[in-house]
Amino acid sequence: MISLEQIRSLFGDILEAVANLRAQKLRTLLTAMGIVFGVGSVIGMLSIGAGAREESLQFIEQLGVRNILIDSRPASDDQELQQRRRISPGLTERDVRILEANIDTIEAVSPRRGFNPGRVLPKPNGPNPTVIGVRANFEQIHALRLVEGRFVSPGDDKRTEAVCVLGQTAKVNMVGYGAAVDTYVKLNDVWLRVVGVLAEQVTESGSGPGQTQDRNNTIFIPFNTSMYRFWDLTRSRRDELDGVDMRLKDKADSTEIARVVTAILQSTHRGADDFSVTIPAALLAQQKRTQTIFTYVMVAIAAISLLVGGIGIMNIVLATVLERTREIGVRRAIGARRNDIVRQFLIESMLISAAGGLLGVGVGLGLAWLISNAAGWKTIVTTASVVVAFSVSVMIGVLFGIYPAMKASEIDPIEALRYE
Repeated sequence: MISLEQIRSLFGDILEAVANLRAQKLRTLLTAMGIVFGVGSVIGMLSIGAGAREESLQFIEQLGVRNILIDSRPASDDQELQQRRRISPGLTERDVRILEANIDTIEAVSPRRGFNPGRVLPKPNGPNPTVIGVRANFEQIHALRLVEGRFVSPGDDKRTEAVCVLGQTAKVNMVGYGAAVDTYVKLNDVWLRVVGVLAEQVTESGSGPGQTQDRNNTIFIPFNTSMYRFWDLTRSRRDELDGVDMRLKDKADSTEIARVVTAILQSTHRGADDFSVTIPAALLAQQKRTQTIFTYVMVAIAAISLLVGGIGIMNIVLATVLERTREIGVRRAIGARRNDIVRQFLIESMLISAAGGLLGVGVGLGLAWLISNAAGWKTIVTTASVVVAFSVSVMIGVLFGIYPAMKASEIDPIEALRYE
């Protein structure tokens, strides 16, 4: 139990430490700068890691952790295409029917066929959108959300209706910010009626499996409409389908089913190796591991600044001990114990590191904001990152203040009084 006298003594030591540090404001500030930049770097790096991790995980989860994505591999040249076609027709609707007939754990499946239109009206305020033909259950497979209207229906697909659903970017670039349902867009020579608009989707930089670089700059049309109303001249080296997306029933083992899918397609394609199978669930686990390692590496690099700051504190406190040798002798002469001397210098080093930690939190928040706005990266500052960075800075002050404090307590009082 701490007595009232001990509390008063501790409070007096804190006030004295504050007075000593204020007497040397510039030196105290420069000493704390290592901690400031160290804490700021740790918070900044953690915010970048947390932001990148959330975006990546959202993107993979958006693909569907119960999904299996099959993508065709376009031939690089005519010679490779001819070699493939001797043994395999490529990814076709026949593959879809075979998979549905042989795998009873499939809940929904949709072929996917995309192309880039040469002419678009209204002319987009940006790059032309990508058009993708899909079945109605593509909405269920990828858990798509709509902000207007509906998705393509089985009836639209059966009748090869001239309808479409706009991604958020495609809608804004072509129609503007008003209502888009029942307006018309023209792709190549075909007018399509807009029946729905998708909500904003998370976009991964670069191309993902079966995805466009900007998932929001996409127009979805019924699959049969893409087959019979549009002719894509760029498909000369491509398969009939760009991919097949399937959603498995609850509790199905996606990894095991992916092996079955691969085996079936290898058999029907006679080992042509003209397709790839992606399991978002496996990508999710791998991404979590990668992001964890990435975060550890970044924090370790940023922590070097904290280490340098701790060394700076130890160096300055050692110099302070030398400057205040006579003061230490006087305190020892009037009854101060070694523990009192240790506590005095330890409190000063802790105050330096705590003040640096608080300033560093501000620097870290500013750094995260600057990175988010200047570089366009998503950053997330978590309470845990702030608490950890600040706590480590205080621990640095304790650890690197112990040695100078012990050196101060070991000074002989008589010799100290003679010190000039």
